Amino acid sequence: MNRVICGVDVSKDWLDAFIRPSGVFERFSNDAAGIGALAALCREHGVELVVMEASGGYERSAFLLLWELGIACALANPRHVRRFAEAMGFLEKTDRIDAAMIAHYAEARRLSALPPPKAAQMRLSALMTRLSQVTSDLTVQRQRRSAARDQQSVASLDEVIALLVRQSRTLEGEIASMIDDDPLWACLNQAFRSIKGVADRTVARLMAELPE
Repeated sequence: MNRVICGVDVSKDWLDAFIRPSGVFERFSNDAAGIGALAALCREHGVELVVMEASGGYERSAFLLLWELGIACALANPRHVRRFAEAMGFLEKTDRIDAAMIAHYAEARRLSALPPPKAAQMRLSALMTRLSQVTSDLTVQRQRRSAARDQQSVASLDEVIALLVRQSRTLEGEIASMIDDDPLWACLNQAFRSIKGVADRTVARLMAELPE
């Protein structure tokens, strides 16, 4: 017997939900009120699993809050869903079609619920994201510094670079402390470091993305 699955197409402002196999389709705002209404719809129709694409972070609030409300959720790779839709002959993209394809993909691939990450893992992921941003900003500012000719501009860029370097070191220290404080992460950290060519940030990223 097929499961009752709700596919959710996520955008910055909206959650478009399609329930399979009943074909019910509704749109909700991507905020706490809308997510609560989506949870109520899922309960009303006996939804066993809500599936949404990992879409650059817009899905995060819905994923976490639905779990808090007792609704099991899973994430799907957007590229895999798109290829699946194309293989099924659905080349057109609309909110309803996209949500329906997510639900169909989840059923065909027998996706399972993905429990939300622990608070520590979410914190580590946030630190890694910020470190990546700071590193990118540093690269840009250093390029500007190398091209600058005016002394006032050079001095201004040096101040910005110094600030970013301090932030980078602080973030790296926090990340290292988090890994050292967790027995499992500390053990895995040692194992990963025994592999030639594995950098500190690669290790930290792997920790942040470890399944529960």
